[in-house]
Formats: sequence, structure tokens, C-alpha cells
Amino acid sequence: MELTPIQKDILIALINLQREKDRAIKGEEIAEIINRNPGTVRNQMQSLKVLELVEGVPGPKGGYKATGEAYEALNVTAMENEAMVPIYRNGEVVEGATVAEISFTTVRHPDLCHGMIKVLGNIRTFEQGDLVQMGPTPVNRLIVRGEIVGRDDTENTLVFSINEMISLPKKPVRYYSSKNFIAVNLNTSIKDAAAMLSQSNIHGAPVEDNGSIVGVITFKDIGQALAKGSMDAKVKDIMAMDLVTIDSEASLIDAVKLFNAHGVGFIIVTYDGVPKSVLSKTDVLHELAVY
Repeated sequence: MELTPIQKDILIALINLQREKDRAIKGEEIAEIINRNPGTVRNQMQSLKVLELVEGVPGPKGGYKATGEAYEALNVTAMENEAMVPIYRNGEVVEGATVAEISFTTVRHPDLCHGMIKVLGNIRTFEQGDLVQMGPTPVNRLIVRGEIVGRDDTENTLVFSINEMISLPKKPVRYYSSKNFIAVNLNTSIKDAAAMLSQSNIHGAPVEDNGSIVGVITFKDIGQALAKGSMDAKVKDIMAMDLVTIDSEASLIDAVKLFNAHGVGFIIVTYDGVPKSVLSKTDVLHELAVY
């Protein structure tokens, strides 16, 4: 069905307010959002009721609610358990708004990369030149950043110039971790441990005891021990026993968060709670380079 611009404005405002407030919406609330006279909104509501796009809710707390047909008329998919995909304007999250669709309109252009965002929520604060960010999306953890070049209130869409897109693979970390890693025995001298790390061109390694990972050792640990004069220390005397671990089925984005939070070069991957492999920053960077 073909809706008039004001009907689209009313439906979009109604759906946005309904999602935000989780109740029936008064005509006056819609009028304030779209900057129209409340009487005009009430008149249009009669036509929208006939089209079965809106239903009235009687009583003091009554008002209007959008039907499933309203979502279809606006080409928006209504979801019972939707995931929120946040949208940011100039670094600040837009409260109550979620990205419904992202489309790329100039993928074949040699110089430009433009996109269009359909939003569920109020976009009327967006202006040309604003910096926008969408995501991460729930499945591929896609984040898109750009600059607003246009806004269509009747479709509740934003047109933007794409500056950056980031997406991490969705396979679990076990696909990227290494079981063939170099480990240092806990009874190794720190001199020999330093030689092992140097020869392997790595900054740290897991510490093993009878085939089990019991700690980690880094050049930083060795340097601090030498500075204190502990020339005859063994790895077990200076190793860090608080392992930074991640489950083998966790996502790569979870691993990136751990690297960032703990400032480490590698993390231990566990299988059913048992440490069995290692994921390094190099492994992650290699995977990102491939993408």
C-alpha cells in the first residue's frame, strides 16, 4: 500500500515511541515528535485504523498501538526477540534506537562508499556532518563508522559516507589457537628460559609441569628478577600463576577484549576447563590480516 508522507511520519513515530515506552501512545506525543498539530494526528489515525495499521486502546492509559501490518507497510521486520544493534551519534549512544538494516549503495564506485541505515528510533537529532557508528551486529560483530550526508524522516533512514568497517570472524577461538606451542618447564633456570624465548623470538610462554600448564613466564618477569639480583632463580620462582584463560568455544571478539583488559601477549585456551592450547596476539593479527 502507498502511504502519504504524513502517514509514514506518524507510523514511524508511533513505532519508535511504542518500543521506547512499551505502552499505548497518545496522539499528543506523536504530534510533538513530528512537529504537527495533535488534531491533524488524530484525523490521520482514523485513516490508519481503516487500513488496519493502527489500533486504538481505550481508557485513561490508552492511545494507539501499531499493528504487525504497520511494520510491513514500512518494510520493517517485526521481531519478537530482537537483538539491539546500537547506533552512536558523535560518540554518544542514541538511547532507545536500534539499527534495523544496513545497505551499501555504492559498492562499485571507485572512489565513494556510501550506505543507508534504517533505524528503529528517533533520528531527528542527526544532522549532516555528524559522525555515526553502528554495531556491533550480533552475528558477525560488524561495526560501521562514517559521516552523515543525508536524512529521510519519512523512511526513518540515514545516508552516510562510510569511513571504516570492522568485522571479526565468528568461528570460536579453538580454530585460531595453537596446540603446538613452546612451553617452559617450571624447573628451568631463568637464564635458560630467556635463551628459549630469545631463540623462538617470542616475549613469553606458558609454563608446564608434567604436561599441564601451571603458569606463564615473560621477558618482563625475567628482567625484574635479574634487576633484584635473583641470578639463580628458576622459572617456578618468578612465573605468574594467575592464568588469563578463555574457553575454546568463546568468540574471537571475547579474546580481543581479554587482550585489551589484561595487557598480555597470549592467553590460555581451555577445553572443558582444562588448559590445552595458546592464543597469541600474533594469531589474532594474522587472522585479521587475512580478512
